[in-house]
Amino acid sequence: QVRLVESGGGLVQAGGSLALSCTTSGSIFRLNTMGWYRQAPGKQREMVAIMSSTGRTNYADSVKGRFTISRDNAKNTVTLQMNSLKSEDTGDYYCNVREWGLDSDYWGQGTQVTVSS
Repeated sequence: QVRLVESGGGLVQAGGSLALSCTTSGSIFRLNTMGWYRQAPGKQREMVAIMSSTGRTNYADSVKGRFTISRDNAKNTVTLQMNSLKSEDTGDYYCNVREWGLDSDYWGQGTQVTVSS
Protein backbone atom coordinates (compact mmCIF):
# COMPACT_ATOMS: atom_id res chain seq x y z
CA GLN A 1 0.00 0.00 0.00
CA VAL A 2 1.33 3.41 -0.97
CA ARG A 3 1.55 5.99 1.79
CA LEU A 4 2.54 9.64 1.47
CA VAL A 5 3.68 11.77 4.41
CA GLU A 6 4.19 15.52 4.15
CA SER A 7 6.35 17.64 6.41
CA GLY A 8 7.69 21.16 6.58
CA GLY A 9 4.58 23.26 6.93
CA GLY A 10 4.26 26.02 9.48
CA LEU A 11 3.83 29.70 10.12
CA VAL A 12 5.97 32.18 8.23
CA GLN A 13 5.89 35.90 7.59
CA ALA A 14 5.18 37.25 4.15
CA GLY A 15 8.34 37.30 2.10
CA GLY A 16 9.75 34.31 3.92
CA SER A 17 10.49 30.78 2.77
CA LEU A 18 9.43 27.26 3.59
CA ALA A 19 10.33 23.88 2.16
CA LEU A 20 7.79 21.07 2.07
CA SER A 21 8.86 17.47 1.77
CA CYS A 22 6.91 14.36 0.90
CA THR A 23 8.18 10.90 1.59
CA THR A 24 6.52 7.81 0.22
CA SER A 25 6.36 4.19 1.18
CA GLY A 26 5.12 1.25 -0.78
CA SER A 27 5.61 0.29 -4.40
CA ILE A 28 5.17 3.06 -6.96
CA PHE A 29 5.32 2.51 -10.70
CA ARG A 30 8.48 4.14 -12.02
CA LEU A 31 6.54 6.27 -14.53
CA ASN A 32 4.56 8.69 -12.45
CA THR A 33 3.84 12.29 -11.64
CA MET A 34 4.44 13.64 -8.16
CA GLY A 35 3.34 17.01 -7.01
CA TRP A 36 1.77 19.44 -4.66
CA TYR A 37 -1.74 20.76 -4.41
CA ARG A 38 -3.19 23.20 -1.95
CA GLN A 39 -6.56 24.12 -0.56
CA ALA A 40 -7.22 27.50 0.95
CA PRO A 41 -10.13 27.97 3.37
CA GLY A 42 -13.38 28.06 1.46
CA LYS A 43 -11.73 27.27 -1.86
CA GLN A 44 -11.26 24.23 -4.05
CA ARG A 45 -8.06 22.27 -4.09
CA GLU A 46 -5.72 23.51 -6.80
CA MET A 47 -2.53 22.33 -8.40
CA VAL A 48 0.58 24.14 -7.21
CA ALA A 49 3.42 22.26 -8.89
CA ILE A 50 3.89 18.83 -10.40
CA MET A 51 6.87 16.98 -11.77
CA SER A 52 6.96 13.83 -13.81
CA SER A 53 9.46 11.04 -13.37
CA THR A 54 10.92 12.18 -16.70
CA GLY A 55 11.61 15.64 -15.29
CA ARG A 56 8.81 17.65 -16.82
CA THR A 57 7.35 20.30 -14.54
CA ASN A 58 4.20 22.37 -14.42
CA TYR A 59 3.49 25.26 -12.08
CA ALA A 60 0.45 27.28 -11.25
CA ASP A 61 0.83 30.78 -12.66
CA SER A 62 0.52 32.22 -9.17
CA VAL A 63 3.70 30.50 -7.97
CA LYS A 64 5.93 30.67 -11.03
CA GLY A 65 9.27 32.22 -10.18
CA ARG A 66 8.73 31.73 -6.45
CA PHE A 67 8.28 27.99 -5.95
CA THR A 68 10.52 25.18 -7.14
CA ILE A 69 9.62 21.52 -7.21
CA SER A 70 12.22 18.78 -7.16
CA ARG A 71 12.19 15.05 -6.71
CA ASP A 72 14.39 12.07 -6.06
CA ASN A 73 13.27 9.25 -8.31
CA ALA A 74 15.33 6.67 -6.49
CA LYS A 75 13.68 7.48 -3.18
CA ASN A 76 10.30 8.59 -4.57
CA THR A 77 10.38 11.79 -2.60
CA VAL A 78 9.29 15.23 -3.71
CA THR A 79 10.13 18.65 -2.31
CA LEU A 80 8.58 22.05 -2.79
CA GLN A 81 10.78 25.04 -2.06
CA MET A 82 8.61 28.08 -1.49
CA ASN A 83 10.17 31.53 -1.53
CA SER A 84 8.74 35.02 -1.37
CA LEU A 85 5.64 33.67 0.30
CA LYS A 86 2.46 35.69 0.20
CA SER A 87 -0.61 35.63 2.39
CA GLU A 88 -2.53 34.08 -0.49
CA ASP A 89 -0.24 31.05 -0.31
CA THR A 90 -1.88 30.13 2.97
CA GLY A 91 -3.61 26.77 2.93
CA ASP A 92 -3.30 23.05 3.40
CA TYR A 93 -0.70 21.56 1.09
CA TYR A 94 -1.11 18.01 -0.13
CA CYS A 95 1.37 15.68 -1.75
CA ASN A 96 0.07 13.62 -4.67
CA VAL A 97 1.33 10.72 -6.76
CA ARG A 98 -0.27 9.50 -9.97
CA GLU A 99 1.04 6.43 -11.71
CA TRP A 100 0.94 6.53 -15.49
CA GLY A 101 -1.38 4.07 -17.14
CA LEU A 102 -2.80 2.87 -13.84
CA ASP A 103 -5.97 3.88 -12.09
CA SER A 104 -4.18 5.23 -9.05
CA ASP A 105 -4.18 8.57 -7.31
CA TYR A 106 -2.49 8.77 -3.94
CA TRP A 107 -2.72 11.65 -1.46
CA GLY A 108 -1.02 12.56 1.75
CA GLN A 109 -2.80 13.89 4.81
CA GLY A 110 -1.67 17.44 4.16
CA THR A 111 0.48 19.98 5.94
CA GLN A 112 -0.65 23.45 6.86
CA VAL A 113 1.10 26.56 5.62
CA THR A 114 0.18 29.91 7.11
CA VAL A 115 1.69 33.11 5.77
CA SER A 116 1.14 36.15 7.94
CA SER A 117 1.10 39.58 6.36
